[in-house]
Amino acid sequence: MSHTSFEFKADGNDSSPLYMQIARKLSDEVRNGRYQVDQALPSERNLSELLSVSRVTARKAIDQLVDQGLVVRRRGSGNYIAPRIEQPLSNLTSFSEQLSQRGYQPGSRWLKRAVVSASADEQLSLGLSPNARVARLERLRLADDVVMAYEVSVLPHSIVADPEAIGASLYQYLDGIGKPPARALQHIRAMNASAELAARLDVPLGQAVLFITRIAYLESGEAVELTHSYCRSDHYDFVAEMRRAGA
Repeated sequence: MSHTSFEFKADGNDSSPLYMQIARKLSDEVRNGRYQVDQALPSERNLSELLSVSRVTARKAIDQLVDQGLVVRRRGSGNYIAPRIEQPLSNLTSFSEQLSQRGYQPGSRWLKRAVVSASADEQLSLGLSPNARVARLERLRLADDVVMAYEVSVLPHSIVADPEAIGASLYQYLDGIGKPPARALQHIRAMNASAELAARLDVPLGQAVLFITRIAYLESGEAVELTHSYCRSDHYDFVAEMRRAGA
């Protein structure tokens, strides 16, 4: 998609480096909706010519936006506004369903699919007996090849006998075996990314991420899924519609 024009005038009262001023201006343009998701930004060369600054300055400005998660670089194509997911809290949908509904291409990068012994926390959350076995799934969740979240899902082995049989969508798999989740409880809180998590999500050490714990249940009331998701806060918005009691 072609990019729009971009106007910038250096602030003589701002002592910060020029590339930081440009980055802030671009960031404001993105957050204010002037650029849409998947829209191309001016190239570093075009930006440098447009603003009469060096290519190094233009590159450093765009680097800032990439670090903030607002822009994604696509090799051989250019710089584009990164995907952002707005997830209603009232709907029980899978990650793949959320993305597909918004026109993104969902994807997963598998890190682990195995049958293991359930931890004490997993036994409690899923209502399992001691020494129970579970299928543990670890993966990076992608939208148009951009890492959006790191996810660890745990399901009773009695429901998922072969974790390798699960493809791109866990919920599609559960639908296929006649075990679709009917409801879920979800808790969301903020946390700072550890070194390991920051590397997985490609964010700076200590950056705030959304930590989401979800327990999903079958129509019968049996717990079918415990998922811990670590979502990039720069790519996720959670939306809740609320009504006043008695209204």
